[in-house]
Amino acid sequence: MKRLFLLATAASAIATAAGAAERTKFDFWYGLTGDLGEVVAKHCQLFNESQDKYEAVCTGQGGYDKAEQNTIAAYRAKQQPTIVQIYDAGTVNFMLSGAIYPANKFTEEHKLDIDWKGYFPGIANYYATSGGDMWSFPYNSSTAVFYWNKDAWAKINKTSAPQTWAELGEDLKAMKAAGVECGFAFDFDTWMNLEQFSATNNLPVASMDNGYGGLGAELVFNKTAFVDHMKDFKSWLDAGYAKIQTTQVGKNLVQSFADGSCASTITSIANHGTVKNTQVAGLNWDVAMLPVIDTTKRTNSLVGGASLWLMQGKTDKEYEAAAAFLKYVTAADTGEKYIAENTGYIPVTTKGFDLLKQEGFYSDPKHTGREVAIASLTASDVGPLSRGIRLGNFTSIRAEVRAELEAAFTGQKGMQMAIDAAVERGNQILRRYEQTYKGAALP
Repeated sequence: MKRLFLLATAASAIATAAGAAERTKFDFWYGLTGDLGEVVAKHCQLFNESQDKYEAVCTGQGGYDKAEQNTIAAYRAKQQPTIVQIYDAGTVNFMLSGAIYPANKFTEEHKLDIDWKGYFPGIANYYATSGGDMWSFPYNSSTAVFYWNKDAWAKINKTSAPQTWAELGEDLKAMKAAGVECGFAFDFDTWMNLEQFSATNNLPVASMDNGYGGLGAELVFNKTAFVDHMKDFKSWLDAGYAKIQTTQVGKNLVQSFADGSCASTITSIANHGTVKNTQVAGLNWDVAMLPVIDTTKRTNSLVGGASLWLMQGKTDKEYEAAAAFLKYVTAADTGEKYIAENTGYIPVTTKGFDLLKQEGFYSDPKHTGREVAIASLTASDVGPLSRGIRLGNFTSIRAEVRAELEAAFTGQKGMQMAIDAAVERGNQILRRYEQTYKGAALP
C-alpha cells in the first residue's frame, strides 16, 4: 500500500509538472520602474497564480522610453512581445507603426467583453482614433494635481487651496512674508507645465486640434498664455517665493513636498501614495485641482500614464493567453482596484471608480484626495484642445521644450526666446516625422 501511495504521488507530481510545462506562455513588456514596476510585476504574478493554462512572462524595460524603443527594435527583428505597456507620448508612433493589433478588433475577435463606453472620456479620448475606436487598453492612468501644505496656508489665514494662478502668486508672496522659505517647488517637466496648463485653460499646444487633425500640425504654444505663465514662474523664482527642485540640483518635487521643505507643488496623482509613505511626521497636506487662469472657463486636465498595446505577428495560442491576461488586468476588481490600492493611479472606468467608492476606498484617510484626479479629468466635456496631444515623436519634442525651459529658468535665455526656440526645433521634428510617414493619415 505504501509503495502504491508513493507511485501515485510521483505520478501526480509528474502530471502537475507536465501541466505546468504545457502552459501557454506570452511576453509582456512594461515600462514602469522602481516601486511602480514592482506593482506591475506582482500583477503578472497574481494573474499567473489565478489559473493554470497561461503564463505571462513579464519583463521590465527600464523606463517608458526604453520600452518603446526596445519594442520597435524587437518588432524589426521579429522578436516582439505579445503585449507592451506604452506611455501616452508614444500613442501616435504606435498607431502609425503598422505593427499593432488594434484593441477594438482584438476584443471582438477574441470575445472579450470590454465596455469601451465605460472608460472616462478624458482617458479614452487620448488613446482612441479620431473615429473613437480604442486601439489600446488604458492601464495605469493619472493626471496632474496641486499638492499643498495646509499649515503653510494657515499662516496667511487661508483654509483652501488657490483656484487661480494669480491667486497662487499672491499667496506665495504672503507666505514669504510670513516666513515660508519655499512656497512652491517646480521643475522643467513639460507634461505639467505646458500640457496640463494648456488643457485646463483650453489653449492649443499645436494647430489642427493638437495634431488630431493630421500630421501637418505645427506647434503654437509660443503664441499663447503659456509664455506669460512661465514668466510668472520665473518671477516667483527670482523673488524667492519658489524653488526649482530636480534631482540634478538637490531633490525632486515629491521629496521636497513630502519632507516639508516646500509648501506646494504640481505633480502626478500617481505620487499620492509616495507622499503619504515618505512624508515627515505631522505633515498636514491635501491635493486640489490645478489652478487655472479663470475658474469659470476650466476645462478637463489630460490623462497621463500608459496603455497596453497588442503586437502583430504572434500565434493564436499567444493571443488566447493574452486575452485572458487582458481580461484579468482590466477588470474592475482584479485590475483597476489592484492598481489603485497599490499605487497612486486612478481607476480608468466608471465601474472601477464606483467599486472603490462602494468599498470605502476614498473615505480611508490614506487615500483622501485621490478622487480629485477624477474630478479634474471630468471637469468639462472633452473638447478639441482637452482630449489629448497627438504629435509624432512627441518624446523628442518634450525634450526640446524641457531643455529650453531649463535655459530660461537658469538665466541663459529670455523666456520668449527660449520658448520660440523650442517651437522651432519641435516643428522641425514634426516635419521630419511627416516626411517619414508621407501620405499616411492618422487613424
